[in-house]
Amino acid sequence: MVRAGFAALLAAQSDIDVVGEAPDGAQGVELSRRTRPDVVLMDVRMPEMDGLEAARRILAPPPGGGDTARGDHRPRVLMLTTFDVDDYVYEALRAGASGFLLKDAPPADLISAVRVVASGDALLAPSVTRRLIADFARQRPAGRGRPALRLKALTERETEVLTLVARGLSNAEIASTLVLAEQTVKTHVSRVLTKLDLRDRAQAVVFAYESGLVTPGE
Repeated sequence: MVRAGFAALLAAQSDIDVVGEAPDGAQGVELSRRTRPDVVLMDVRMPEMDGLEAARRILAPPPGGGDTARGDHRPRVLMLTTFDVDDYVYEALRAGASGFLLKDAPPADLISAVRVVASGDALLAPSVTRRLIADFARQRPAGRGRPALRLKALTERETEVLTLVARGLSNAEIASTLVLAEQTVKTHVSRVLTKLDLRDRAQAVVFAYESGLVTPGE
């Protein structure tokens, strides 16, 4: 019933088409591969296969490269969760999910979230998201070796931008903090993602914590 409600809400939007629904993670993976959606709205807790494993499979590169025409298509994954399963959220972000939304969020937030991740951005603006990511980064030691070494590929300015992204600042806020044009910040963020081989801001935040660039509570 909840799934049907979400589908009806999204389908009512003129710019959103609901291409399918699945009752569990396993069927969700199969449906995603068949319908090739732009966005997958995924629950964390589901029968047969949970949302974390389903997200990993949906976002994993096709085995052996796959069919270039079809295999390279990987949707953005937006996770639905509640406070009691936050650890899954952190792992989902590590797997490549583009963000998450609390189940009790207003309908307008759900619609907006789908549009945000469809546009290629990450849903990391709400303060609750920053706090939860920081909580789980705190439970793990700072990264050593490879993640830290990858930081050397960044310029000083790019490192500054990544640090502020990881602290949850928007492009406009970063521009104000560093006294730069917002378009310049967007360029720096794009270069950071390219150099570190990251999909979006969500993975950039996780990387910043795991590499030790940002320490929770700073």
